[in-house]
Amino acid sequence: MAANSSFDIVSKFDRQELKNALDQAEREVRQRYDLKDTKTEITLVEDTITINTESDYSLGAVKDVMESKMISRKLSLKILDYQPEEDASGARKRQVVKLREGIADDIAKKISKEIRDNFKKVNTQIQGDAIRVQAKSRDDLQAVMAHLNSQDYPVALQYTNYR
Repeated sequence: MAANSSFDIVSKFDRQELKNALDQAEREVRQRYDLKDTKTEITLVEDTITINTESDYSLGAVKDVMESKMISRKLSLKILDYQPEEDASGARKRQVVKLREGIADDIAKKISKEIRDNFKKVNTQIQGDAIRVQAKSRDDLQAVMAHLNSQDYPVALQYTNYR
């Protein structure tokens, strides 16, 4: 009898790629004519990015630059959780962006139920902030991956430990 094949569904991002994307964004902001004199700061601390800039216009432009640099570095924009804009000292604008990592329990249950409903020969098991998917056939596992990629979840999904 053949052993079960499995893979894990996780939601992670490469921290070094994020740092590189933010460095590139900060460099472009310092170079751009319309943003050069705004004294914009983009800081990464633990699991938050803080953008401090001059006005609403420059805040929107900085977010666009930051998102484009993240996309070019193959980072999903679903890891960004924008908090409300706030006024900072000196008539400036501040935006805090929390970084999402891991799959929350409610989303994990939703994904697991989706898999169980559509694929009868596949077993799922929630393990912390990851989901283990097992089946006898690797074709079933690949079908699950294809199905999940066609869905739109609020977190970025990656597949690891494919055995």
